[in-house]
Amino acid sequence: MARFFPVLTSLLLATSPLAVQAQEANPTPPQADEHAGMDHGSMDHSQMDMSGMDMSAPDMKGMDHSAHAVPASTVSDEPGDAPPPPVPTDFPAQRFFAPDRMAASRAAMVKEMKFNTFALQVDQLEFRTGKGGDGFGWEGQAWYGGDIDRIVLASEGEGTFGERAERIELNAYWRHALDPWFNLQLGMRQDFRPDPQRTYALVGIEGLAPYWFELQGQLLVSNKGDVHARGKAGYTQRITQSLVLEPEAEVNFAFQDVPALNVGAGFERLEMGARLRYERNRSLDPYVGVNWERKLGGTARIARTAGEGVSGVSAVFEPDSKVSQA
Repeated sequence: MARFFPVLTSLLLATSPLAVQAQEANPTPPQADEHAGMDHGSMDHSQMDMSGMDMSAPDMKGMDHSAHAVPASTVSDEPGDAPPPPVPTDFPAQRFFAPDRMAASRAAMVKEMKFNTFALQVDQLEFRTGKGGDGFGWEGQAWYGGDIDRIVLASEGEGTFGERAERIELNAYWRHALDPWFNLQLGMRQDFRPDPQRTYALVGIEGLAPYWFELQGQLLVSNKGDVHARGKAGYTQRITQSLVLEPEAEVNFAFQDVPALNVGAGFERLEMGARLRYERNRSLDPYVGVNWERKLGGTARIARTAGEGVSGVSAVFEPDSKVSQA
C-alpha cells in the first residue's frame, strides 16, 4: 500500500483545479513538423514514374442508379378560368346622395361622352394632265355623328376641262362601328354620270387591316337589277415628319353585261395611283402624284369597238386639302 501512495498523490495533484488552471495558463507547445524544412519547389518530379498505376475510370456498370432519379413533378395547379367578379353596384357617392339622383347623374355623364360632331374632309381635289388633255378629279366626304354611328355623305368624280364630267358619284349611308377596326356601311349611291343615271342600294365594310392597310369593299344593286362590286386599298407611309406617301388601288367588278353603261361582265376597271403629300398643318396638305387607269375584260372590248382608249396615265397636282370640324 505504501508503494502506491506516491502515485495516487501525483494523480490527485494533476487533476486538481490548481493544476488545470496552471496547464491552461502554460499550454504545451505544439510539436514541430518534421517536414517543415522541406522545400518542394526544388524537387524534380519529372523522375517520378507512375506508368504502373491504373488511372482508368472505375467500372460502374454494375451500380444501380435508379434510386437516384429525380421524382416527376406532381404540380397540378392550372390557370383559373373562373368568371370575373360582378360589377359593383355600390358607389361611394351614394353615402351622401340619394341613389336615384346618382343614377341620373351617371346617365347624364354617359350621354355627354357620346358626343356627336360634324366634319367636312376633302381627301383629293386635283388637277390632272396627260395625253388625253387636262382634267380634274375630286374625292371627299362630310359626316355627322360619333365614334359608333355616323351619317356620311361621300362624293367622287372626274372629268376633262371643257367637257361634261365623265363620272359623278354621290353616296349616302349609315356607318356603324362593328369593332375598333371595321365599320359597316348601309345606304345608297346615285350616279349622275355616265348617262343613263343609276341608283344603287349599297352595303359595304371599311376599316383598318393589320399592318395599317386601309380597306373598303362595297356591293351595289341598281334600280335596273344589275349588280356591281368595288374594292379599295390604301396605305399611308410617312417618309419624314412632313412628307407622306399614299399609294392606293381601286378595282370594279360587274356580275353581268350592262350594255347601257358600256360595261362587260367581269372586272371592268382598275385604277392605281400614288401621291406624295406635304403636311404643312392640319388643314393644308398640297401633294403631287401619278394616276393610272385601265379598262378590263368585256368593258375594254366594248371601248375598243367604240374607238375609245382603254388606259391612261396622268400626273396629278393639288394646291391644298381642307378639313373643317365642329
